[in-house]
Amino acid sequence: MAGMTSAKPVKLPNDVYEAELLRLQAELVEMQEWVRSTGQRIVVVFEGRDAAGKGGAIKRVTEYLNPRIAQIVALPAPTERQRSEWYFQRYVPYLPSAGQIKLFDRSWYNRGGVERVMGYCTPEEHQRFLRQCPIFERLLIEDGIILRKYWFSVSDRQQEKRFRSRLTDPMRRWKLSPTDLESLTRWEDYSRAKDEMFVHTDIPEARWNVVESEDKKRARINMIAHLLGSIPYQPVEHATLKLPKRPASTGYRRTERSLQHAVPDFCATLVDHPPVKAYVDPEDES
Repeated sequence: MAGMTSAKPVKLPNDVYEAELLRLQAELVEMQEWVRSTGQRIVVVFEGRDAAGKGGAIKRVTEYLNPRIAQIVALPAPTERQRSEWYFQRYVPYLPSAGQIKLFDRSWYNRGGVERVMGYCTPEEHQRFLRQCPIFERLLIEDGIILRKYWFSVSDRQQEKRFRSRLTDPMRRWKLSPTDLESLTRWEDYSRAKDEMFVHTDIPEARWNVVESEDKKRARINMIAHLLGSIPYQPVEHATLKLPKRPASTGYRRTERSLQHAVPDFCATLVDHPPVKAYVDPEDES
């Protein structure tokens, strides 16, 4: 059957997941400091099926990072003007400068997937993309950019299950679009497009790293561990910081609160209400 995967691995205990995720996130902070201090440039591409878990992985990668250093790039559909430009042109301004990490939540590979399947580009534009993409990526790498590409792989059954869950969950309903839903009926078309894309773009300089994401938590741990293991960062010695002594007062008095427009104490209305159970993403617990 299309999308069939190997035997289901043992579920990762939640306490093990939380502990290892926090350890890896601490390492990501160390890697960030190396990037900042050495002026390195890193691009991480996240691709895969709709509902494969890309967004959740990106969220965990960036959770404790400095947003001035680690930035998410999630571009909307191109404008008419952008459609008239060289295809890769709209992505170039979002490439990292020295000391930056850019995480692409979908990337130039849109043309190899959704644009190809949904007919948003011509066959000639698609073939031109497959020829130019390896050249474009080799140019990035030759210029010193560290490029990592991750493909999140999910079965057709799991994708449909997540779509159905999102239909009834107001916290995640926004994640669904008509194009997402149509991907259910075009599963094999997307599979063929992905296979053709891999043939042309899985190059020695920039390999595709496939992340099995039937279990989102396992996928996050595996992906972050691989990223950290693939980048030769070194611990950076931190400058010793010391809080200065507060100087003596020079007579300043704070403005009377009655003269300021204060935010109402909404929390005071919650005291007599029972606590609300914390929201848990059902896709994480399935």
